[in-house]
Amino acid sequence: MTKPSLDILLCAPRGFCAGVVRAIDAVEKALAIHGAPVYVRHEIVHNKYVVENLKRKGAVFVRELDEVPDTQAPVIFSAHGVAKSVPEAAEARNLFAIDATCPLVTKVHREAQVHFKRGRHIILIGHAGHPEVIGTMGQLPEGAVTLVETVDDIARLQPADAGNLAFVTQTTLSVDDTQDMVDALKGRFPAIVGPHKEDICYATTNRQGAVKRVAPQVEAMIVVGSPNSSNSQRLREVAEREGCPLVRLILRAEDIDWSLFGSIRSLGITAGASAPEVLVEEIIDAFAERYTVSVESVSTADESVFFPLPRELREQAAE
Repeated sequence: MTKPSLDILLCAPRGFCAGVVRAIDAVEKALAIHGAPVYVRHEIVHNKYVVENLKRKGAVFVRELDEVPDTQAPVIFSAHGVAKSVPEAAEARNLFAIDATCPLVTKVHREAQVHFKRGRHIILIGHAGHPEVIGTMGQLPEGAVTLVETVDDIARLQPADAGNLAFVTQTTLSVDDTQDMVDALKGRFPAIVGPHKEDICYATTNRQGAVKRVAPQVEAMIVVGSPNSSNSQRLREVAEREGCPLVRLILRAEDIDWSLFGSIRSLGITAGASAPEVLVEEIIDAFAERYTVSVESVSTADESVFFPLPRELREQAAE
């Protein structure tokens, strides 16, 4: 029986960013140097496949530090960043803490701290409850940062000193939505101070740019990633906004609802910044079993960013 043809447009860049590679490498290097167990506070990145793979190698994931026993084993903080109280608690217990926070998230933390020292109240554009937002707000005393999630939130703001404000953003937001919110902030508070370089990270921007190119050209689009991954959810939203009629966020090939994709002749595929390439290949293989596929890569940016391992692991590796 002849298989129907399917043209697959593969977004590039896609998948792992430099911050995710650094965080995963930190766990694997710690396991190689110290052996199991290595404790990790929260998911090192938001991808179930990655987390389960590290568990099999000896990583133990905990929600909070009080779940970690008194131990000499490394305790690693996730790529999303943590509130200041977390490393302070680790130090109080003499835990061997390794901070795998993405350097681009650390940049946002430092920006917020500088604004606070200069007496500004900080507006944080982000999603309530996301680990990165919790970590950023936790860099400063309670009340120093106000979180806004929508343009309506901005319209309701009543700051004590409207002439002395600054804003920072979560790194994994929709570029377009965030620009709308920045414009709203600047419209209400013309003197508000923003970052010297935008906080949304290069990987988020690049992946959304590739989706904008591909989504209008295909009948369906798959975003490979976990439901709790902010940047993956934003890719799904971007594809829908660009007019793609069928968009699904999928972790593994086994999650594909084939009844939805039966009659398509063109498909776009991308992957969130915490999704490994092996899952993209798995999904392409699953379609190849049912279709005669042709795969074309659509590239909108070149990425060569590299972040070195946390200092503690570099020093131990050198020794």
